[in-house]
Amino acid sequence: MNRLFVTNKPTGMSSNRFLGRIKRKYNVKKAGFSGTLDPFAKGALIVAFGQYTKLFRFLNKKKKAYRATLWLGATSPTLDIEKVEKVVEMIPFADYSLKIIEESMKGEIEYLPPKYCAKKVDGKRAYALARENKEFELNAIKSTIYDFKILHYMHPFLTFEITISEGGYIRSMGQIIANKFGFDGCLSALERLSEGEFVYEDEKALNPLDYIDIEDNEYLGDIEDIELGRKIYVDNFKNKEAGLYKIVLEDELSLVEITKDETRVQYILNKVKLC
Repeated sequence: MNRLFVTNKPTGMSSNRFLGRIKRKYNVKKAGFSGTLDPFAKGALIVAFGQYTKLFRFLNKKKKAYRATLWLGATSPTLDIEKVEKVVEMIPFADYSLKIIEESMKGEIEYLPPKYCAKKVDGKRAYALARENKEFELNAIKSTIYDFKILHYMHPFLTFEITISEGGYIRSMGQIIANKFGFDGCLSALERLSEGEFVYEDEKALNPLDYIDIEDNEYLGDIEDIELGRKIYVDNFKNKEAGLYKIVLEDELSLVEITKDETRVQYILNKVKLC
């Protein structure tokens, strides 16, 4: 069964464990998800069954929206409430301070990912090294913050919504916000609201063609060439310019790439059944 949909992962469960629950619910064996959520986080998680698991890297999910609550004054190496080591008390902040912070949290930002993350260092996950108290360094990354809004402030907890480019770390964003106030901070709650146009709607089945921003192309040769996976040539395409294209033949999707020198065509995906 091929199926693409958005689930709502609960707090306190890993994304892998939750996927196991989804597989049992729908009685499927082949399934995957896109965009891991930490166990303490909840919210939108894109899931696919069957051949649709091959489509994750082509889906339009560049902007991600989150709602998070930041505990100002709390120090945690995980940047969340898993390992809070110290809490510093401070007086509440004035409204104008909140406005300054809000206005400063937009645009491109360079920062370090949290030590407890899934990035690999010499072949090993950073979070595994951190839990073993190993010394290591992560390279700085860049993210674009498209929108940032403070929703509520009840000292010492500050709730905000942020829309950020794919690959952004909200725990690091929380630390950056806290540092702007002059203190440490960690997230006490985190919810992913959306990934691109993907939002939770009671696990409604989605048409992947609505979420793949790849230009259509027309194959002018024998359709059986694609159906049988034969070698295909640039001259048989309506658009012969270099690039990645999707070919939809009845109820099947293929992705092909015309090379930069415009001399060869290669299959990226072939014959994914559209349900």
